This record gives sequence, C-alpha cells and structure tokens, in this order.
Amino acid sequence: MTANYTGPLEDRIAIREVLETYADAVNRSDEALWASLWVEDCHWDLSHYPELGVVSGKKAVVDLWRGAMPHYPKLSFIMTPGMIQVSGETATARAYFSEVYEEPGTSKDKRARACYDDKLVKQDGQWLLQSRAFTIIHQT
Repeated sequence: MTANYTGPLEDRIAIREVLETYADAVNRSDEALWASLWVEDCHWDLSHYPELGVVSGKKAVVDLWRGAMPHYPKLSFIMTPGMIQVSGETATARAYFSEVYEEPGTSKDKRARACYDDKLVKQDGQWLLQSRAFTIIHQT
C-alpha cells in the first residue's frame, strides 16, 4: 500500500468499482445506473465551465447530466483511479479520465484528459459519491 492508497482493501475495491461503474454508465448513457452512484445531498463541481459552476442536490445533478448526454452520442469515457484514501465511513479519491467524443454541431473528434477529485461516503454499507470536482488537464 502506498500513500495514495490507504484504508481497508475491501473499501478501496468498492470505491474503485463506483468509479468504474460511473464510466460504464457514461459510456452506455445509463441514467439510472449513473444516478444510483450519488447521495441525495451531492455536489458536482463543474466550475471549470463557469456557465455551469457547482450543481448541488441529486435531482439537479442528474437533470444536468440527462440534458447533456444526448449531445454526445459517440462518447468514449475511460477512467483510471490515481488515489483512494479511506477513513472510516468517508473517503477521498482522485480519478483521471480520457474521453473522446464528437463535438456537437461540428462532427469533429474532440479529446479531453481530465481529473475528478472526489469525496465519497459509505451509506448502508455502500460507497456513494458525495462530491466530484472536475478539472481539465488537456483538451483538443
């Protein structure tokens, strides 16, 4: 175990599965699965895009996602964890992702490398996303 990965292995694997399920839900546009990964009082920090800012509450988060996904029918979203640190019933994680999509309106391929800094909570034995903060690393 390195400093990037701390806490019980079982919890770290469960959190990794949350991150990977998130990617799977995005790739398949599975709203129900994607929504199931968030707590009710969640926050999705998209301040990298000032027009979006921070979205709070599961309904608002899911509504934003639902409205955005039809614009990206040819999206490939691959996620890799870089850090998972568990402390009791809370955890922090960092996940890097690469996405390729067809830009709406132009049909040009766009590529983004970005990062999510996450806070997770364990509720009823299940790890869920409390907050995700999005940062672009590189985009073409």
